[in-house]
Amino acid sequence: MKKARNTSIDVRGTAVSIVSQEDADYICLTDIARYKNPENTDDIIRNWLRNRNTVEFLGIWEQLNNPNFKPVEFDGIRMQAGLNSFTLTPKQWAKKTGAIGIISKAGRYGGTYAHKDIAFEFASWISVEFKLYLIKEFQRLKEDENRRLSLAWNLNRTLSRLNYHIHTDAIKEHLIPPEITPAQSRITYANEADVLNVALFGQTAKQWRDANPKLEGNMRDHATVEQLLVLANIESMNAEFIHMGLEQGERLKRLNKIAIRQMQTLTARLDAANLPTGKEEEK
Repeated sequence: MKKARNTSIDVRGTAVSIVSQEDADYICLTDIARYKNPENTDDIIRNWLRNRNTVEFLGIWEQLNNPNFKPVEFDGIRMQAGLNSFTLTPKQWAKKTGAIGIISKAGRYGGTYAHKDIAFEFASWISVEFKLYLIKEFQRLKEDENRRLSLAWNLNRTLSRLNYHIHTDAIKEHLIPPEITPAQSRITYANEADVLNVALFGQTAKQWRDANPKLEGNMRDHATVEQLLVLANIESMNAEFIHMGLEQGERLKRLNKIAIRQMQTLTARLDAANLPTGKEEEK
Protein backbone atom coordinates (compact mmCIF):
# COMPACT_ATOMS: atom_id res chain seq x y z
CA MET A 1 0.00 0.00 0.00
CA LYS A 2 1.40 3.38 -0.99
CA LYS A 3 1.87 5.98 1.70
CA ALA A 4 -0.68 8.80 1.61
CA ARG A 5 0.57 12.13 0.22
CA ASN A 6 -0.56 15.38 1.82
CA THR A 7 -0.76 18.59 -0.17
CA SER A 8 -2.61 21.88 0.12
CA ILE A 9 -4.11 24.43 -2.26
CA ASP A 10 -5.24 28.00 -1.71
CA VAL A 11 -8.86 28.63 -2.67
CA ARG A 12 -10.03 32.21 -2.28
CA GLY A 13 -7.70 32.69 0.69
CA THR A 14 -8.67 29.39 2.34
CA ALA A 15 -6.09 26.62 2.64
CA VAL A 16 -7.66 23.32 1.60
CA SER A 17 -5.80 20.10 2.39
CA ILE A 18 -5.75 17.15 -0.01
CA VAL A 19 -4.77 13.58 0.82
CA SER A 20 -3.91 11.27 -2.07
CA GLN A 21 -4.04 7.57 -1.28
CA GLU A 22 -4.63 4.39 -3.27
CA ASP A 23 -4.84 6.36 -6.52
CA ALA A 24 -7.68 8.56 -5.21
CA ASP A 25 -7.76 12.16 -3.97
CA TYR A 26 -9.60 13.10 -0.78
CA ILE A 27 -10.29 16.80 -0.14
CA CYS A 28 -10.80 18.20 3.36
CA LEU A 29 -14.46 19.07 3.96
CA THR A 30 -13.48 20.72 7.23
CA ASP A 31 -11.34 23.24 5.33
CA ILE A 32 -14.12 23.88 2.82
CA ALA A 33 -16.61 24.43 5.67
CA ARG A 34 -14.12 26.88 7.23
CA TYR A 35 -14.69 29.16 4.22
CA LYS A 36 -18.31 29.58 5.35
CA ASN A 37 -17.85 29.60 9.13
CA PRO A 38 -14.46 28.96 10.78
CA GLU A 39 -16.05 28.38 14.20
CA ASN A 40 -18.63 25.68 13.39
CA THR A 41 -17.15 23.44 10.71
CA ASP A 42 -18.44 20.19 12.26
CA ASP A 43 -21.99 21.54 12.49
CA ILE A 44 -21.88 22.65 8.85
CA ILE A 45 -20.83 19.17 7.71
CA ARG A 46 -23.51 17.50 9.85
CA ASN A 47 -26.20 19.85 8.50
CA TRP A 48 -25.15 18.93 4.98
CA LEU A 49 -25.37 15.23 5.83
CA ARG A 50 -28.92 15.68 7.19
CA ASN A 51 -30.11 16.75 3.76
CA ARG A 52 -32.04 14.05 1.92
CA ASN A 53 -30.49 14.98 -1.43
CA THR A 54 -27.04 14.61 0.13
CA VAL A 55 -27.83 11.12 1.44
CA GLU A 56 -29.19 10.10 -1.98
CA PHE A 57 -26.05 11.41 -3.69
CA LEU A 58 -23.70 9.65 -1.26
CA GLY A 59 -25.60 6.39 -1.61
CA ILE A 60 -25.43 6.43 -5.39
CA TRP A 61 -21.71 7.29 -5.31
CA GLU A 62 -20.98 4.38 -2.96
CA GLN A 63 -23.00 1.95 -5.07
CA LEU A 64 -20.95 2.95 -8.11
CA ASN A 65 -17.55 2.84 -6.41
CA ASN A 66 -17.75 0.59 -3.36
CA PRO A 67 -18.53 -3.13 -3.76
CA ASN A 68 -18.72 -3.51 0.04
CA PHE A 69 -21.36 -0.81 0.52
CA LYS A 70 -24.32 -1.97 2.63
CA PRO A 71 -27.54 -1.15 0.73
CA VAL A 72 -29.92 -2.36 3.46
CA GLU A 73 -28.36 -0.07 6.07
CA PHE A 74 -28.38 2.74 3.50
CA ASP A 75 -32.12 2.33 2.88
CA GLY A 76 -32.74 2.72 6.62
CA ILE A 77 -30.80 5.99 6.68
CA ARG A 78 -32.46 7.27 3.51
CA MET A 79 -35.94 6.74 4.96
CA GLN A 80 -35.08 8.96 7.92
CA ALA A 81 -33.21 11.65 6.01
CA GLY A 82 -34.88 15.03 6.05
CA LEU A 83 -36.85 14.45 9.26
CA ASN A 84 -36.40 17.04 12.00
CA SER A 85 -35.10 14.36 14.35
CA PHE A 86 -32.59 12.97 11.84
CA THR A 87 -28.89 13.46 12.55
CA LEU A 88 -25.86 11.92 10.88
CA THR A 89 -22.12 12.32 11.37
CA PRO A 90 -19.37 11.26 8.94
CA LYS A 91 -18.23 8.50 11.31
CA GLN A 92 -21.79 7.17 11.71
CA TRP A 93 -22.26 7.14 7.93
CA ALA A 94 -19.04 5.18 7.36
CA LYS A 95 -19.63 2.75 10.23
CA LYS A 96 -23.26 1.91 9.39
CA THR A 97 -22.92 1.56 5.62
CA GLY A 98 -19.27 0.65 5.09
CA ALA A 99 -18.88 3.83 3.04
CA ILE A 100 -15.45 4.79 1.71
CA GLY A 101 -16.25 8.17 0.16
CA ILE A 102 -15.97 10.09 3.43
CA ILE A 103 -13.22 9.49 5.98
CA SER A 104 -12.13 11.08 9.25
CA LYS A 105 -8.45 11.71 9.95
CA ALA A 106 -6.60 12.64 13.13
CA GLY A 107 -3.25 14.33 13.61
CA ARG A 108 -1.63 17.19 11.75
CA TYR A 109 -3.88 16.82 8.70
CA GLY A 110 -6.92 15.90 10.78
CA GLY A 111 -10.51 16.58 9.81
CA THR A 112 -13.26 15.17 7.63
CA TYR A 113 -12.16 14.29 4.11
CA ALA A 114 -14.18 13.18 1.11
CA HIS A 115 -13.41 11.81 -2.33
CA LYS A 116 -13.06 14.67 -4.78
CA ASP A 117 -16.44 13.85 -6.39
CA ILE A 118 -18.17 14.25 -3.04
CA ALA A 119 -16.03 17.22 -1.95
CA PHE A 120 -17.03 19.17 -5.07
CA GLU A 121 -20.69 18.44 -4.27
CA PHE A 122 -20.20 19.72 -0.72
CA ALA A 123 -18.41 22.82 -2.00
CA SER A 124 -21.38 23.53 -4.28
CA TRP A 125 -23.66 23.41 -1.22
CA ILE A 126 -21.33 25.86 0.55
CA SER A 127 -20.89 28.25 -2.39
CA VAL A 128 -21.15 27.74 -6.15
CA GLU A 129 -18.43 30.34 -6.65
CA PHE A 130 -16.13 28.59 -4.16
CA LYS A 131 -16.74 25.26 -5.89
CA LEU A 132 -15.60 26.65 -9.24
CA TYR A 133 -12.42 28.07 -7.73
CA LEU A 134 -11.81 24.80 -5.88
CA ILE A 135 -12.07 22.79 -9.09
CA LYS A 136 -9.76 25.22 -10.89
CA GLU A 137 -7.07 25.05 -8.18
CA PHE A 138 -7.37 21.28 -7.88
CA GLN A 139 -6.90 20.86 -11.63
CA ARG A 140 -3.88 23.17 -11.54
CA LEU A 141 -2.35 21.06 -8.75
CA LYS A 142 -2.80 17.82 -10.71
CA GLU A 143 -1.38 19.38 -13.88
CA ASP A 144 1.71 20.55 -11.96
CA GLU A 145 2.18 17.09 -10.44
CA ASN A 146 1.87 15.39 -13.81
CA ARG A 147 4.31 17.87 -15.38
CA ARG A 148 6.94 17.19 -12.71
CA LEU A 149 6.47 13.44 -13.03
CA SER A 150 6.74 13.66 -16.82
CA LEU A 151 9.99 15.62 -16.63
CA ALA A 152 11.49 13.20 -14.11
CA TRP A 153 10.42 10.14 -16.11
CA ASN A 154 11.75 11.53 -19.39
CA LEU A 155 15.05 12.47 -17.76
CA ASN A 156 15.57 8.98 -16.41
CA ARG A 157 14.48 7.44 -19.72
CA THR A 158 17.14 9.58 -21.43
CA LEU A 159 19.78 8.48 -18.92
CA SER A 160 18.83 4.89 -19.56
CA ARG A 161 19.23 5.35 -23.32
CA LEU A 162 22.64 7.01 -22.92
CA ASN A 163 23.84 4.20 -20.68
CA TYR A 164 22.56 1.75 -23.28
CA HIS A 165 25.39 2.78 -25.60
CA ILE A 166 27.99 2.22 -22.87
CA HIS A 167 26.44 -1.19 -22.28
CA THR A 168 26.36 -2.24 -25.94
CA ASP A 169 29.93 -1.06 -26.50
CA ALA A 170 31.09 -3.31 -23.67
CA ILE A 171 29.16 -6.24 -25.16
CA LYS A 172 30.65 -5.60 -28.59
CA GLU A 173 34.20 -5.39 -27.26
CA HIS A 174 34.17 -8.38 -24.90
CA LEU A 175 31.30 -10.76 -25.69
CA ILE A 176 30.92 -10.81 -29.46
CA PRO A 177 33.62 -12.83 -31.20
CA PRO A 178 34.84 -11.72 -34.64
CA GLU A 179 33.28 -12.73 -37.96
CA ILE A 180 29.74 -13.57 -36.87
CA THR A 181 26.58 -12.61 -38.65
CA PRO A 182 24.51 -9.56 -37.63
CA ALA A 183 21.72 -11.92 -36.57
CA GLN A 184 24.05 -13.74 -34.19
CA SER A 185 25.23 -10.42 -32.84
CA ARG A 186 21.65 -9.35 -32.09
CA ILE A 187 21.11 -12.53 -30.08
CA THR A 188 24.00 -11.60 -27.79
CA TYR A 189 22.69 -8.05 -27.34
CA ALA A 190 19.19 -9.36 -26.56
CA ASN A 191 20.54 -11.85 -24.03
CA GLU A 192 22.47 -9.13 -22.21
CA ALA A 193 19.45 -6.81 -22.25
CA ASP A 194 17.49 -9.59 -20.54
CA VAL A 195 20.18 -9.83 -17.86
CA LEU A 196 19.18 -6.29 -16.89
CA ASN A 197 15.47 -7.05 -17.30
CA VAL A 198 15.61 -10.08 -15.01
CA ALA A 199 17.82 -8.30 -12.47
CA LEU A 200 15.39 -5.38 -12.16
CA PHE A 201 11.96 -6.54 -13.35
CA GLY A 202 12.26 -10.26 -12.57
CA GLN A 203 11.36 -11.34 -16.11
CA THR A 204 12.64 -11.34 -19.66
CA ALA A 205 11.30 -9.10 -22.42
CA LYS A 206 9.42 -12.04 -23.96
CA GLN A 207 7.86 -13.01 -20.63
CA TRP A 208 6.64 -9.42 -20.18
CA ARG A 209 5.16 -9.31 -23.71
CA ASP A 210 3.40 -12.65 -23.17
CA ALA A 211 1.93 -11.39 -19.89
CA ASN A 212 0.89 -8.00 -21.34
CA PRO A 213 -0.30 -8.61 -24.92
CA LYS A 214 -2.54 -5.52 -24.96
CA LEU A 215 0.13 -3.02 -23.91
CA GLU A 216 2.16 -1.15 -26.50
CA GLY A 217 5.94 -0.82 -26.31
CA ASN A 218 8.14 -2.78 -23.94
CA MET A 219 8.46 -3.11 -20.18
CA ARG A 220 10.89 -0.20 -20.01
CA ASP A 221 8.30 2.07 -21.63
CA HIS A 222 5.98 1.21 -18.75
CA ALA A 223 8.60 1.44 -15.99
CA THR A 224 8.35 3.84 -13.06
CA VAL A 225 10.74 6.73 -12.52
CA GLU A 226 12.51 4.76 -9.80
CA GLN A 227 12.92 1.69 -12.00
CA LEU A 228 14.37 3.74 -14.85
CA LEU A 229 16.88 5.36 -12.52
CA VAL A 230 18.00 1.99 -11.18
CA LEU A 231 18.09 0.60 -14.73
CA ALA A 232 20.47 3.38 -15.76
CA ASN A 233 22.68 2.52 -12.79
CA ILE A 234 22.85 -1.24 -13.29
CA GLU A 235 23.31 -0.84 -17.04
CA SER A 236 26.59 1.03 -16.51
CA MET A 237 27.56 -1.43 -13.76
CA ASN A 238 26.97 -4.38 -16.06
CA ALA A 239 29.25 -2.76 -18.63
CA GLU A 240 31.99 -2.58 -16.00
CA PHE A 241 31.37 -6.19 -14.93
CA ILE A 242 31.72 -7.24 -18.58
CA HIS A 243 35.04 -5.39 -18.82
CA MET A 244 36.11 -7.22 -15.65
CA GLY A 245 35.41 -10.56 -17.33
CA LEU A 246 32.68 -11.74 -14.93
CA GLU A 247 30.46 -14.58 -16.15
CA GLN A 248 26.85 -13.76 -17.00
CA GLY A 249 25.42 -15.74 -14.09
CA GLU A 250 27.63 -13.96 -11.59
CA ARG A 251 26.78 -10.58 -13.11
CA LEU A 252 23.07 -11.31 -12.87
CA LYS A 253 23.31 -12.15 -9.17
CA ARG A 254 25.27 -9.00 -8.40
CA LEU A 255 23.01 -6.77 -10.46
CA ASN A 256 19.88 -8.20 -8.85
CA LYS A 257 21.20 -7.47 -5.36
CA ILE A 258 22.15 -3.95 -6.41
CA ALA A 259 18.74 -3.36 -8.01
CA ILE A 260 16.91 -4.54 -4.88
CA ARG A 261 19.02 -2.39 -2.59
CA GLN A 262 18.69 0.73 -4.75
CA MET A 263 14.92 0.33 -5.20
CA GLN A 264 14.49 -0.06 -1.44
CA THR A 265 16.55 3.07 -0.83
CA LEU A 266 14.73 5.14 -3.46
CA THR A 267 11.22 4.20 -2.39
CA ALA A 268 12.07 4.73 1.29
CA ARG A 269 13.42 8.22 0.60
CA LEU A 270 10.40 9.14 -1.56
CA ASP A 271 8.02 7.93 1.14
CA ALA A 272 9.88 9.93 3.77
CA ALA A 273 9.72 13.04 1.59
CA ASN A 274 6.01 12.45 0.81
CA LEU A 275 6.74 12.54 -2.92
CA PRO A 276 4.68 10.77 -5.60
CA THR A 277 6.07 7.59 -7.15
CA GLY A 278 5.37 5.85 -10.41
CA LYS A 279 4.67 7.06 -13.92
CA GLU A 280 1.32 8.48 -12.87
CA GLU A 281 1.00 10.97 -15.68
CA GLU A 282 -0.05 8.18 -18.03
CA LYS A 283 -3.24 7.49 -16.12
